[in-house]
Amino acid sequence: MHRRVVITGVGCVTPIGVTPAELSAALTAGRIGVGRLTLFDASRFPVQIAAEVRNWDVSAVGLDPVNWRNAHRQTLFSLGAGLQAAESSGLEAGSINRRRAGIYLGCGEPFEDFRAFVRAVHECRPPTDTQPDEFLTRGLKLFDPDVAREYEPDVPGLHLAELLDIQGPIANCVSACVSSTQAIGEAARMIRQNEVDVMLAGGAHSTIHPFGITGFHRLAALSTRNDDPLTAVRPFDADRDGFVVGEGGALVVLEELEHARRRGAEIWGELTGYGTAQDAYRVTDAHPEGRGAALAMQRALAAAGLNADEIGYINAHGTGTPLNDIVETRAIKRAFGAAAYQ
Repeated sequence: MHRRVVITGVGCVTPIGVTPAELSAALTAGRIGVGRLTLFDASRFPVQIAAEVRNWDVSAVGLDPVNWRNAHRQTLFSLGAGLQAAESSGLEAGSINRRRAGIYLGCGEPFEDFRAFVRAVHECRPPTDTQPDEFLTRGLKLFDPDVAREYEPDVPGLHLAELLDIQGPIANCVSACVSSTQAIGEAARMIRQNEVDVMLAGGAHSTIHPFGITGFHRLAALSTRNDDPLTAVRPFDADRDGFVVGEGGALVVLEELEHARRRGAEIWGELTGYGTAQDAYRVTDAHPEGRGAALAMQRALAAAGLNADEIGYINAHGTGTPLNDIVETRAIKRAFGAAAYQ
C-alpha cells in the first residue's frame, strides 16, 4: 500500500521571524535580516555582517532560559522550532503512539566555546609547542563538562525527544547546506516504508563564530559588503560576491496521511517526491555542469510522478557566490529542460 506523507505542523526561529506567521509576513514584505555582526567583536575581521536571530530566547516556547544556559545556539533554535511544530500539529500526550514517532534532524557540528578554547591553548603552551600532556593536566580543567557535552550535532534531537517523549528512531544528518532538506526527505522515506507514522524533521545551525567566519572567508565564499549589509546578498546577480553567514532553525511534523486524518490534524501540504545525488567531483566545488544537483531534482520529480512542466516554483540554493550560481543555473536547465525558461 502506498503511504502518502503530509505536513501537519511547522515551526521556525529565523533572523526575520521567530514563528511561521512572522516569517511569512517578513518574506511577503521583503524584509532583510542581515546587519552588523554582534555575537562577537568582528571589528578587525574582513567580514563584519551576519544574519543573526535577535531578541529571542526559549522562554518563547515555555522553557526556562536558565536551564538552557549551556546549550549551543543551534540547540536553542531546534527547541524553539521543534516545540512550535509539535504544538501546531497537536502532538499532545496520548494523540499518537510515541513508539511510532521519530526525529530526523540536519544539525551541523557546533563550534567550540571560542574563549575557553583560546584560554586552554594559551595555558598549555610552553616556549616551543603545545603538548597533549600539558593540555591533559592544565588545559582540560578550563573546559566546563556541562558545556562540552552540548557540543555534539545529535544533542538537539536528544533534547527534543526527551521533551516530547518521542521514543521511535532518531537520527541526525550532517551534509552541509543540504542537511535539513535531506533530513526531511529521509524522514518521509521512513514513513513511506512503514517504519513510523510521525516524524519531526528539519534542522538548525549557527555559523556566526570566529571559526565559521574565518573558514568561509578563506574559501572566498562570503560577501565583504560590510558597509551595505542590506544589499550584500545578491544571488544570481552580476555583482554578487558571496553569501552572508546566518543562523536559525525550521522543523516540520511529517505524518502518514490516514494517520493524520484519523486524529483530525490540520494538513498544510503533501511531500510527494524526494531525490538525492552526489557530484563526486570536489569537496568545495560543485561539478561545472551541476550533474549531482540535476540528478537529485530529476529523482525528486520521478518519485513524485510529475513532469518538469508541472512545477510552478523552484526554491534555489542561491548562495550568491560567483561559481555556485552559474552551476546551479546549469543544473536547473539540465533537469527541467525547456520548462526552466517558463
